[in-house]
Amino acid sequence: ADGTIPSLTAEGLDAVLRPKVDAAWHLHELTQGLDLAGFVVFSSMAGVVGAPGQGNYAAANTFLDALAEHRRAEGLAALSLAWGAWSQAHGMTGTLSEIEMRRINRTGMPPLSAEQGLAMFETAAASDRPMVVAVPLNLSVLRALPEVPHLLRGLVRAGRRSAVATQMGGGVDVVERLAGLEKADQVQLVLELVRAQAAVVLGHTSADAIQAGREFRELGFDSLTTVELRNRLNAATGLRLPATLVFDYPTPAILAEHLLAEIAPGESKATELSLLADLNRFETALSDTTLDDLARNGIVTRLRQLLAKVSESGTETSEIAVAGMLESASTKDILGFIESELGRLKDL
Repeated sequence: ADGTIPSLTAEGLDAVLRPKVDAAWHLHELTQGLDLAGFVVFSSMAGVVGAPGQGNYAAANTFLDALAEHRRAEGLAALSLAWGAWSQAHGMTGTLSEIEMRRINRTGMPPLSAEQGLAMFETAAASDRPMVVAVPLNLSVLRALPEVPHLLRGLVRAGRRSAVATQMGGGVDVVERLAGLEKADQVQLVLELVRAQAAVVLGHTSADAIQAGREFRELGFDSLTTVELRNRLNAATGLRLPATLVFDYPTPAILAEHLLAEIAPGESKATELSLLADLNRFETALSDTTLDDLARNGIVTRLRQLLAKVSESGTETSEIAVAGMLESASTKDILGFIESELGRLKDL
């Protein structure tokens, strides 16, 4: 019952939760008095890092992970295995199309063979852990993602620029490339971006398979591939586009016109995007770095100076307010303020 959140129904939620949640809880209650050698439930990577269009499925599997932890806390046998996809042509993966299988491979977590799965099962059963993630990782693919899943960032350090941004210019670079072009050439450049990313999402080897005037749904897009295209265009342009993007702008040509209006309205927008890109890079660096007190205080001092400079263009009242806040704020307060402002700026 895959689908994005707006399309999720009560029936679709119940149908996915019941087989895992109800069944596992009944087994838990019925076997509490037994000295079990093992109590094994099959969870999913979708509950660990999330998966587009699988909010119901992720919730069901997260329950299994929590149940295993709960049983272990009570001294009972328990193991929850959070699997990735399997490559067999039956079961859940048996209904997936070739496009959907290619999408799974693009996540950097390729499908498991039966041999890999059995080996992982044996390893997990011997680990004495209540919950184990059983999934192969393709690190080179993960590094090339527009955004590495948060829980994998300790294993994979993505470059400062995603593969998409490098290929198509990305964010501010796109704006700069558009600046010296005539309107028709600007439209063509953005259209090439849209067609190229649509081709990647659908698994085509060339953008030639994406006709500019044909509707996305006719090209083969569904709710999940729509989300992936939106994410890739976000990474390439620096925008924050809605999940309903291809429904609101149903052809590549129409979408290109919309994107052009968003990313190339003039010099002011280019400056804004440049500053926001710098802030995003700083935020990423800060989240990926462990600082000692001396380094942290040095960064806070510099940020106080920058905040004061930004406020100089505001009213005298705002200058006094910001200066007063900075004067009396603790290091923790300043970092909290920066975090909230970064979030607000990214939403502009």
